[in-house]
This record gives sequence, C-alpha cells and structure tokens, in this order.
Amino acid sequence: MPSIAIHPSLDNGFKATDAAFSGGTLVCNCASNPVKVRVKGDIAHNHVCGCTKCWKPDGAVFSVVAVAPTENVEVLENGDKLVVVDPAALIQRHACKDCGVHMYGPVERDHAFKGLSFVHPERFQETGWAKPGFAAFVSSIIESGYDPAKMNGVRDRLRDLGIEPYDCLNPDLMDFIATWTAKKSGALPS
Repeated sequence: MPSIAIHPSLDNGFKATDAAFSGGTLVCNCASNPVKVRVKGDIAHNHVCGCTKCWKPDGAVFSVVAVAPTENVEVLENGDKLVVVDPAALIQRHACKDCGVHMYGPVERDHAFKGLSFVHPERFQETGWAKPGFAAFVSSIIESGYDPAKMNGVRDRLRDLGIEPYDCLNPDLMDFIATWTAKKSGALPS
C-alpha cells in the first residue's frame, strides 16, 4: 500500500482498460438483494473526485466517478431500495438506503451536464473501464478533515498515478461548461 492512499481501485493496481468496454452492471454493496443498475455503452470523463458529496468506499480519500448518458442507465434490480441523497443538489445521487452506495446521479435541471448521469465505475461487475484521467476538486478533501500539510504529497501521488490534479474540473470540461453558459446568455451564438 502506498504511503498516500487515493482510492482502492488505483492504490491496489488498476486493472487494465479494455478499448472494447461497452458498459456493464453496477452493483451496490449489499450482501443480499443488491441494487443493480445497467449502463449501456462506455463511460466518459472518468476521474477521481475530492468533493464532499460523492460516495467513497471505506478508507478512500477520493471517489472515482464518470458519466454516461442518462438514457443509457437503467435500474435492473431492487430499485425500491434507492433514495435521492439531496433533492436540492444538481446531481440527483440515487443511493442504496441499506448500504449507502451511490448507484447513479442524473443531472435533470438546465445545466451543461443535463442528460448525463454520474456513476462510480468501480461498482461495475465487469472489468475494463477506463482509468481515471484527472482529479477534480482536490483541495476539497481538506473539507473532509484531510491534513492540509499533506496536500503536496497528495498531488505528487496523483501525478505518479498519471492523474493530473485540479481544484475544479479539467480544462476541457470547464471550457464545455463556459461555452454552454455563453450560449445560454447570448454571448456566443447557439
């Protein structure tokens, strides 16, 4: 185990990405009657996230989260166990009320991410999903009680893993959000 833990799916050796990965079934942590959610097609923008809203497995400093089109996300089993964590939040995180795992989080209101659902790919039964490509909201781990004096080490560890740390989203996603906002305001043509 490395001196600075990020997330078990990375710290314990990431299982290789499969270019043919085409989705799979997310399963919560319940030993009996687990919630199962099917994601058709590949995921995008997989990243580690330090925010205080994302679900993290026990002992993880960061979550691992990606997006898929909401139309490609379907609850297969035990959907009656799902509850929205914070109805006021942009991301409507549906969590298993028994084990607490966030299964999917659609964005339904007017936003650049509308039509996407956030998922935790380490919950896939299948292997081969894309390795996280960046780290978002890195400084936010301090809000969870992480020692600020260790932040340089965290950023170094992320870079060692090939994951560039940001204190917001990566530049491509920030440009996407800014473009959407500019089109909504009329500053850019639609």
